[in-house]
Amino acid sequence: MNDQLARMVGDRVRFYRTAAHQTKTVVAGLTGITPDYLYQIERGQKLPTIPVLAQLAEVLRVDPGDLLSSQPAAPTRRSSSVTADAIYRAMTAPATASPVPVRELGRQVCEAWSTWQTSTHRYSELTTDVPELIATTEATIRGTSGKHHRQAQAVAADLYGLLRTVTKRVGRVDLSLLAADRAHRAAEQADDPIRLAGARWNLIQVMLADGHAGAAEEEAMKALADLRSALGPDHLDAAALSGALLLIAAVAAARAGDAWTGRDRLRRAAPLAEQVGDRNVCWTAFGPTNVAMYAVSIEVESGEAVEGLRLAAKIDHEQSPSIERRVAFLLDQAKGYAQRREFAQTLTLLTAAETDAPEDVRFRPAAHALIRTVMERGRRTESVAAAKFASRVGLPL
Repeated sequence: MNDQLARMVGDRVRFYRTAAHQTKTVVAGLTGITPDYLYQIERGQKLPTIPVLAQLAEVLRVDPGDLLSSQPAAPTRRSSSVTADAIYRAMTAPATASPVPVRELGRQVCEAWSTWQTSTHRYSELTTDVPELIATTEATIRGTSGKHHRQAQAVAADLYGLLRTVTKRVGRVDLSLLAADRAHRAAEQADDPIRLAGARWNLIQVMLADGHAGAAEEEAMKALADLRSALGPDHLDAAALSGALLLIAAVAAARAGDAWTGRDRLRRAAPLAEQVGDRNVCWTAFGPTNVAMYAVSIEVESGEAVEGLRLAAKIDHEQSPSIERRVAFLLDQAKGYAQRREFAQTLTLLTAAETDAPEDVRFRPAAHALIRTVMERGRRTESVAAAKFASRVGLPL
């Protein structure tokens, strides 16, 4: 237990010292200990006494409790919180709005999805547009009946599917679950098997993000069976969504510790991708490029970083229609290099992701975790570079 605590305290001391751009010599001198003793503390070889811990906290300008935490202190408010708060307010108390023709509403939601999948500033743009779009969608649903009501519900399913992924990416699984549930209910009201399968795919994404891999895997395979029963194997949109469900079921299997089942599902998805090509049904971006990217994810999830990186080298990620999926691919590679403790390459991939989509690196918890890993585990030059990177993207230290 003491060894584990020593490593945890050492990680925190090193994290906050690096973030403050202070050398060991300076921090040790201000604390009243030798640089060698501080080196041993940071490496988890020595557990500091309470007076030394308190003095280190004072020098590093943090609370003593922060040095005993397994994670850096959480910020009180970030730009991601602003995005999530705006969506939460709009979903729970939508502003007064007038209904619009369903076709116009569908066009607006398609534009929002296009922004999400293509814009490098999609978070800030959607924060501005989405609240009004939620209000307009709800007003249109209330103002329609019959066939037009079902069509409005179909558009609502698309919108809430978008909100599911936005809120997931800013680390708000609670809001993501709420959005996924609304997408599912809207798809049921629309009586649309394709959108219902897409809504279930969205719900499975939330289940995975919330750590329920087994339940996510079970739901994915059930959704796959239901879709095939409803529309058969020759319906191209159904084939594309079947492939998307197989991919998410593959990831769920890998996270549940069954990498071989995950790989088998990838093999089953590959001919579907060849059949339909790159077909962005329900904004799932399924196709040959996506299958190849998921193969990398499966290997990295399974701890097979060497194989994952070998596969990644063969992929032109720019072929994906979704900037979100391209960034996820770069982060998968960065994670693979981090598993091999090749932290310079991890930073290179993070920089590439930042270049492609700067807001993604600023918002995504997965990117933040990788930056912190390099700060805590890398050599001095790598830790300093990671700290500068964190400062540049606005990651609280």
